[in-house]
Amino acid sequence: MVNSRDDDKIAPNLRALAIIEVLATAGRPLTPTEINEELRLPKPTIHRLCATLLEHGFLTRDVDAKRLRPARRLRLISSGLMTSSRIHIARRAIMREVSETIGETCNLSVPQEDGMVYVDRVETHWPMRFQFPVGTIVPFHCTAAGKMFLSTLEDGLQDKLLSTLVLETFARNTVQSVEQLKSELLETRERGFSRDNEEFVDNLIAIAVPIFEPNAGMFAALAFQAPKQRITLDEAEKHVATLRKAANKLADVLFSEPD
Repeated sequence: MVNSRDDDKIAPNLRALAIIEVLATAGRPLTPTEINEELRLPKPTIHRLCATLLEHGFLTRDVDAKRLRPARRLRLISSGLMTSSRIHIARRAIMREVSETIGETCNLSVPQEDGMVYVDRVETHWPMRFQFPVGTIVPFHCTAAGKMFLSTLEDGLQDKLLSTLVLETFARNTVQSVEQLKSELLETRERGFSRDNEEFVDNLIAIAVPIFEPNAGMFAALAFQAPKQRITLDEAEKHVATLRKAANKLADVLFSEPD
């Protein structure tokens, strides 16, 4: 982390990266002024750099238009870094163990502006399964991964985001109102895992747990999904401990310093 008292030591060509670092570790959207509380750069400089990062798609404005948060280009970079050989091999091994233990498809997704995007999947061996290729973007309001992410947001930010969502109906149990969704998000926050009970696709159920970045918010969601003909939602919840154990392992792989 950049030392806020060593602003003179931040080389000009590293200042944009320092802004990104502050935002990434804060775990919430920040105004340029809040970012600069860490960096202590000249006021015109911080605003100019933030404007440049906005213009080129590395940052985007939050729902209140004053605060900034990472945009699609940064999320793609982040996802790409997860495919580096050492991390990719370890991640796949952990996810494969989950899939084989539970006997169902395991997936990893990260939040972006339009929903949760799948960045990795390990498919079940069963011939009957639902196909969501890597790169698929699924909604926040009716998927286990999406609801897990929403439940981790601070109340004020959550309310702002919910006010912008279109609660499109996808399946027989898709949530129909913001009030209903907020109630479920509160339950999700309290129990620490989320459920999709035929809310995105009929006959599909899913369970998800969060992967938190140190000193920040939820980085990704680890989930498994299955046809309800093969496993009930109650039976699926018995595998939460397996998911949590794997999520902890993934956090160690993704965020620990290499030896």
